[in-house]
Amino acid sequence: MERYIDSYDMYQRIKNQTKVPEEKLMVNNIPEKSWIHFMVDFITKLLLVAGKNMILVVYNILSKIAHFMVITEGISVEGLARLFRDNIWKLHGLYQS
Repeated sequence: MERYIDSYDMYQRIKNQTKVPEEKLMVNNIPEKSWIHFMVDFITKLLLVAGKNMILVVYNILSKIAHFMVITEGISVEGLARLFRDNIWKLHGLYQS
């Protein structure tokens, strides 16, 4: 009977854990300067308007500033690099340590 309970999936998921967690949780480091750490995301499958059907979102983690750029779904890597150069780096500069 004990072997059946130990192998039962639902029991394993709801069973209390008796072990102590392996490590203490650590707080994430907070960036010291703006535009050192940012997130990039794509909003896809939008209606085609003026030949564009995607939105590129670039979000700064420290200052919580977001830039939204309207693009087409088949954009190349070179096109994305140009978008960053013209819209992000032009306004905020490149990170220099």
